[in-house]
Amino acid sequence: MRKTVIFVTGSDTGVGKTVISGLLTRFLKERGVDVGVCKPICSGGREDAEHLLRAAANKQTLDEVNPWHFAQPLSPLVAARLERKHVKPAAVLKHIEKVRARYALLVLEGAGGLLSPIGEGFDSRTLLTGLKAKPLIVVADRLGAVNQALLVLEALPKRYQAGAQFILSAVAKPDASTQTNARLLMELRPENPVHCLPRVSAKETPLLADKRAPVYRVFHRLLEKWNLA
Repeated sequence: MRKTVIFVTGSDTGVGKTVISGLLTRFLKERGVDVGVCKPICSGGREDAEHLLRAAANKQTLDEVNPWHFAQPLSPLVAARLERKHVKPAAVLKHIEKVRARYALLVLEGAGGLLSPIGEGFDSRTLLTGLKAKPLIVVADRLGAVNQALLVLEALPKRYQAGAQFILSAVAKPDASTQTNARLLMELRPENPVHCLPRVSAKETPLLADKRAPVYRVFHRLLEKWNLA
């Protein structure tokens, strides 16, 4: 049986994918899960991969978590071409499968949005479907969130839409829509769970072990929906 991969994707860059991937990894570790992490492709720095590596606190190396990295803060496809490098999907999938084999569960973070080009002729959707991963769609909880969430969902193949879950990630300056986004999204897509994650600082990570804390309840419900709790 292939081991579980949770693929953290989203509507855009900067919507909270890395923070959520790290928190989810720490939550799983608190529960005794043998969890690995991977952000196979980064551009403009490796801070996201370093964050995941710290969250996992296992024997992985940075190059294992993030084997392809490019200097320019551009689409990974463009950044790679500027360095005269060409990333192929088969190579990326092969690397991820090697990591997956070592752990009971793998948290994998995509680069940018679901359809952002990350290599030659492929995007995060290519990896998600190639790995038969569970889609976790992260969207910033602000005006436009419902449309963005639905666009990402519709971009998934039908067989992956039913199992997808949403996280609306809290923003620094909420707007009027923040009070209605989750309710409207649940009304439009009742079959896809919607979770609202409050802003969490590094100092609050111990709350991952507190069953009364909102962040604990979000991740517990999320894993329950996938029968992973």
